[in-house]
Amino acid sequence: MNTPPFLSPAYWDQRYQKQSTGWDIGHVSTPLKEYFDQLSDKQMRILIPGAGNAYEALYLAEKGFTDITVIDFAPTVTERIKQSLTPKQKQSITILKGDFFELAGEYDLVIEQTFFCAIDPQLRKQYVEKVKTLLAGNGKLAGLLFNREFPENPPFGGTGKEYRQLFEREMRIKKLEPCYNSIPARKGSELFLIAEKIL
Repeated sequence: MNTPPFLSPAYWDQRYQKQSTGWDIGHVSTPLKEYFDQLSDKQMRILIPGAGNAYEALYLAEKGFTDITVIDFAPTVTERIKQSLTPKQKQSITILKGDFFELAGEYDLVIEQTFFCAIDPQLRKQYVEKVKTLLAGNGKLAGLLFNREFPENPPFGGTGKEYRQLFEREMRIKKLEPCYNSIPARKGSELFLIAEKIL
């Protein structure tokens, strides 16, 4: 059985090299920015998988968060981020090149931003299980999911009903609702998810 190309680091690395990154909006998205703005614990341990250009991490560091980890398996982008960080940012942001599904650690908050939609849908159950494993006892998953399908994949879409059935197996859903503050290009096509680990 052949491995789909989008599961390989080489596939994503080539897309970054060619700047074929249509999902990259060039800044932290409004729904996540506003979510981050209401977080008060600046010492919480934050993980951002499939971080790409790490706009979310940079924004969090700017807001004073001190323990941010990003992981991506595309070496081009992880090296680019490392080279671009200021000395102050390096104190707050850890850049890992690797596979999210092989990551070990414990985090208070996992941020979802265009990673879930980039993996093979067959891995979604494994994604939820991995997030649960990585979360601390009172940890949360928060972020954006596409509420639509796409003619070409990746990205892979889905529906709120599908996501609810998937996440409820391992986590307690606190919020899964349409975004009211999406960027114009994604208006009406995003859901905001907050889910807690079930002990």
